Amino acid sequence: MTQNAVELVIFDCDGVLVDSERIGVKVDVMIMADLGCNFTEAEIIERFVGSSDELYTAAVEERLGRRLEKNWRQRYEHLYRAAFAAELTAVDGITEALNSLTTPVCVASNGSHDNIRHSLQIASLSDYFKTHIFSAGDVPSGKPAPDLFLHAARSMGVDPARCVVIEDSAYGVQAARAAGMRAFGYCGGLTPASRLEGPGTVVFETMRDLPELLAAAAG
Repeated sequence: MTQNAVELVIFDCDGVLVDSERIGVKVDVMIMADLGCNFTEAEIIERFVGSSDELYTAAVEERLGRRLEKNWRQRYEHLYRAAFAAELTAVDGITEALNSLTTPVCVASNGSHDNIRHSLQIASLSDYFKTHIFSAGDVPSGKPAPDLFLHAARSMGVDPARCVVIEDSAYGVQAARAAGMRAFGYCGGLTPASRLEGPGTVVFETMRDLPELLAAAAG
C-alpha cells in the first residue's frame, strides 16, 4: 500500500458517464423561455452545469425577480425524460474505461436517485454500479459542498484520501478538493479545461486515457 493508493473511484454521472449535458442545456433553454427568464446556452453551461438544484433555483429566481414554488422543476421533468430517451448515450470511451478498471467504483451525482438510475439504464451502464449510487438528496448540501463525496466514501468504507473523483464540472472538482480527494477533470464535454484546472486535479480529454491515468495516480 502506497500513500497514493486508490481504493475507490467516484464517478459523477451527467457528462462523465452519460452524454447528457448537451441535451440538458437545450432543455434548460426551453424551460427558461417558458418561465420568461432567458439565459443563453453559454450562461447555462457556465452557471448551471454540475450545480445543485439550490444554486440553479437561486439563479433563476434572481433573474426573474420572484420566488418559485417548491419543487418547481418537477413540472418540467418530462421534457428531460423525453429528450434523454430519444438521444442519451454513454460518454465516448467510458465503457472501455470501466471494463479496464479493477478498483471499486460508485456514482455520486447532484441528480436524484431516480434520474441517475434512469440515465444509467438508458446508457447500459447500470451493471457497473449496482447499488453503489449516491445522490445529493442523501446529504444536506450537494456539490460544490464536499458532503456528497464524503458520504460516498463513508458508505463504501474508504478513506477520502484514497478516493479519486471523475468530474466534468467546476462545481464537481471544487467539491472533490473540499473533500480531500484527488480530482480528474474530464474536459471532453462542455466545460473547458481552464475551469477544471487547479490543485490536486488532473485534466484529461478522452475517457480512454482514464485507466492509465488512474494507474499512474496509484503510484
